Amino acid sequence: MSKIQEGAYKKIIEICNQYKEEPTPLMPILSAVQNEFGYIPLDVQEIISNEIGIPVAEIYGVVTFYSFFSLKPKGKYVIGVCLGTACYVKGSQQVVDKFSELLNIKPGETTNDGLFTLSALRCIGACALAPAISINGKVYSKVAASDVEKIINEYKAMEVNA
Repeated sequence: MSKIQEGAYKKIIEICNQYKEEPTPLMPILSAVQNEFGYIPLDVQEIISNEIGIPVAEIYGVVTFYSFFSLKPKGKYVIGVCLGTACYVKGSQQVVDKFSELLNIKPGETTNDGLFTLSALRCIGACALAPAISINGKVYSKVAASDVEKIINEYKAMEVNA
């Protein structure tokens, strides 16, 4: 979206207009834009700034503060590996390392084919299932590094069968 197409530009303006009269319009606008396009690059933040009169620096601060917003497109499958205390002591660092190795990406990156994004998370609220991961909201419990290849292959197989 770095060179914003007319249709995308119109959609962003439409979203801004939908929320601009709210007392605090920024979060609903950013959420709607994130849901629509999957990420919020700087040029989109500039459009939002022009529409609602909030400085780009403030918008950028909000986008980078909250982990659910992204400056870059995410993969079709977002893998979140919990590194919270319960998961960490049960081996989640080895799990994230294995995902990194097999997908050839670091946490915060997306595979070249756009299929996977790897995220290291502080806690996903599944401490009793430690170590836990989530993929697009589906939680996997008691994941070991030896399970990672099978999990990746399940998602790759879905793409072949799609």
